[in-house]
Amino acid sequence: MVLGIVLNLATLGYFKYANFFVDNLNAVAGFDLFLGKVVLPIGISFFTFQKVAFLVDAYRGKVDRLNFIDYALFVTFFPQLIAGPIVHHSEVIRQFREQATVSMPTIALGITIFTIGLAKKVVFADTAALYASPLFDAVAAGARPTRWPRGAQRWPTRRSSTSTSPVTLTWPSARAFCSVFACRSTLRRRTGPRASSIFWHRWHITLSRFLRDYLYVPLGGNRKGRARRYVNLLITMVLGGFWHGAGWTFVIWGSLHGFYLVVNQLWRALRRHSGGGSELSTALGRRLGQAITFVAVVIAWVFFRSEDVGSAVQMLLAMAGSNGAARPESVDSAAALVVSTALLAIAWFAPNTQELTGYEGPEGAYAATEARRPPLRWQLSAGWAVAIGCLFGIALMLMSKVSEFIYFQF
Repeated sequence: MVLGIVLNLATLGYFKYANFFVDNLNAVAGFDLFLGKVVLPIGISFFTFQKVAFLVDAYRGKVDRLNFIDYALFVTFFPQLIAGPIVHHSEVIRQFREQATVSMPTIALGITIFTIGLAKKVVFADTAALYASPLFDAVAAGARPTRWPRGAQRWPTRRSSTSTSPVTLTWPSARAFCSVFACRSTLRRRTGPRASSIFWHRWHITLSRFLRDYLYVPLGGNRKGRARRYVNLLITMVLGGFWHGAGWTFVIWGSLHGFYLVVNQLWRALRRHSGGGSELSTALGRRLGQAITFVAVVIAWVFFRSEDVGSAVQMLLAMAGSNGAARPESVDSAAALVVSTALLAIAWFAPNTQELTGYEGPEGAYAATEARRPPLRWQLSAGWAVAIGCLFGIALMLMSKVSEFIYFQF
């Protein structure tokens, strides 16, 4: 097990982090080392984690049958190979062994989920990227943005700042293609923007599970006292951030989330100690928690999206109004305001894919307990077929333009 983990992490370390360490060593020690350009294999972070999880599960006796063909299929199953979700061996192989018949409702559900994900990507995320990406590029080049300057320089949201978040395309695509193969894919996200506390158990479910089971728990989890628990949380989230990318911006992003989780745990402990509050104060507290959580996570996402730490700091200073504020005086600025407002409303009030389709993952194990039933829920009908077909047509026509995909770097 140890040999397998070392070989897997060493391979990942070379492809993804070698130049990062060489560059930082040159900066600190004054060396002039040169490694050359290392081409990152697509999806290496995801399938490396899956292989590590398999090795640990096999060592713990949680793999019922060791078979090379099953293992190869588990590692290379293409719908979730590039960008996840990070699944367990038992979740995938068990379903393939069942050899379930692929029914028309299952295929229709898969097509629906795929179309929704594609539309989120090319209609929402790529439209927002038209305004967000030039801003981040300009700041990286030395520009100083104001809070509302010309050219649509503005507060970024998660949907706009990452241009193509993994939520928008890859996760629904994995679930959709899995449905076509009669395989139910693990959910990775449940209504993160509406969370009232830091939502790693809702936003990135499978990565959170991996970090918990194979890093946080082996470090001691919460079994060695409260102080050690907080240290373990911080270590886990820092490494989780570093896993996303070889840069200090990702380390800071992970560190911020670790800090947020520690604050959240301290707040929960304080509430338990004080006996909580009334229903009114709890309801008000939930709304306040949603607002604070949203702002905190947006601040962290600035580091995630920025080219370097200096650019992120400049963005945050502009968001705080340190460079002054100006009214949106151009058509682009007004359009950016409309797009941002629309995306914010969608993120906060529109039903997500699981709520709209009723998809709950394998055996409903990851169903959102707070899921709302929308007024119109997807069903196998001619009306929904026409609507999904029109949505697919619109998305297809918009695919002709250049489209960024930030998750390929992971």
